[in-house]
Amino acid sequence: MATRAVLWDIDDTIFDYASAARRGMHVHLEAEGLPGAYASMEQALTTWDELTAYHWARFAEGETDWQGQRRDRVRAFLGAELSDPEAEAWFERHLAHYEAAWSLFPDTVPVLDLLADGYRHAVLSNSSLHHQERKLEVLGVRDRFEAVVCAAELGISKPDAGAFHAACEALGLAPEEVAYVGDQPDIDARGAGEAGLLGIWLDRNQVGGRPELIRITGLEELPPLLRRDTRFGAPDTFG
Repeated sequence: MATRAVLWDIDDTIFDYASAARRGMHVHLEAEGLPGAYASMEQALTTWDELTAYHWARFAEGETDWQGQRRDRVRAFLGAELSDPEAEAWFERHLAHYEAAWSLFPDTVPVLDLLADGYRHAVLSNSSLHHQERKLEVLGVRDRFEAVVCAAELGISKPDAGAFHAACEALGLAPEEVAYVGDQPDIDARGAGEAGLLGIWLDRNQVGGRPELIRITGLEELPPLLRRDTRFGAPDTFG
């Protein structure tokens, strides 16, 4: 069955989340003051990254809601028993600095342009619809995607097959007609493959390994891959 659509992850796939998150928190802590528990800015940034990963995993498992994981991150990072409004206010001040650092990866728009005529496009993200819709609007690419499907509204997250299937349903396509591109080998590529999609791991950091997965190291590799692999059923339309 021919592949008719590309389903995209956002963070660290088309959007440089890691760089924006680090720059934004650095500026935020310069404005707020470095909490006394941290000996250096680097230690604080590393701890924030670790707490983000931990509490995002809790959210993905349904242990907390979208706002809850934000509040829990702030309380754990500051080591303080903040009220909900206090924790949310601290996070909102951080968000202003984080959003000021938003940017797409340089290869995002050129590749979306190359693939525009041959494939339909949509997004599946383990985030919230409001957050990701706004991000895509600010970055100027929301109109590139027919649908944006997010875990916070679905109630299920990648790599659950139901999340991938919900995104396929939003396109009105069977899983076998959809390729998924994401930066996480298990959550994205393996999860998509097990759900019946064609999973593609975008390994920007060139971690390597995982020979069982289809792997690219930059989006510029995607059009040639789609063009030459007959399993994708794609026409040879990319120059």
